[in-house]
Amino acid sequence: MTAMQAGGRSAAAGGRSTLLSIGQVLARLGPEFPKLTSSKLRFLEVQGIVTPRRTESGYRKFTHEDVERLRLALTLQRDHYLPLVVIREYLDDLDAGRDPAPLSPPPSIVPAPRRYRRDELLAVAGASAQLLNDAVSTGILPATDAYDEQHLATLRVLVALDRHSIEPRHVRTLVQSAERQAALVASALAPLLRRTDAASRARASELAPELSHRLDELRGIFVRAAVDRMLG
Repeated sequence: MTAMQAGGRSAAAGGRSTLLSIGQVLARLGPEFPKLTSSKLRFLEVQGIVTPRRTESGYRKFTHEDVERLRLALTLQRDHYLPLVVIREYLDDLDAGRDPAPLSPPPSIVPAPRRYRRDELLAVAGASAQLLNDAVSTGILPATDAYDEQHLATLRVLVALDRHSIEPRHVRTLVQSAERQAALVASALAPLLRRTDAASRARASELAPELSHRLDELRGIFVRAAVDRMLG
């Protein structure tokens, strides 16, 4: 190793060990993420994306690794529209030396949302007209002339359940449960939603999918436990 190489590595190591303030982090990341603020950095800390060190006076200090972790998290959020819970799990996999699940790059051109006529919806989902009528009459699907991808996904699930004699009327309570879950999320976010500043709205938008994801996890645990009890 030459003296120049050794000096370069030493300088790089020294630079990486330098602790940065919030203002310095914003200065480094601001050109890439113009909407980044100190409150957003603190929010990312609360969400477990990064854990800066604290001085005796309580000031946050960030390492070079913290900055790179923030850059990756912000890039995933901006370019892949991922909720923070997914980003945190992705980063945790990297930290643990595991290969994280691949993330699909966003399309270069966003296509217009696909719409389906009633006959197209039935054909693509492989559903009978009666099944769709039952889904509409129970309020699971709307009575409309044009259906979107979410409606298609719902009808496909209903087709699969119908093969096991689970009809739309049997899952009506799931719709009611989802509405109660949405109300629970809205209640938790009410303090943020009552504010008019952009930062509070941004936090609410980031927290909403994470809270929904956690409630889905909890419901899944309850369902699996109930099925296990049934099976003895």
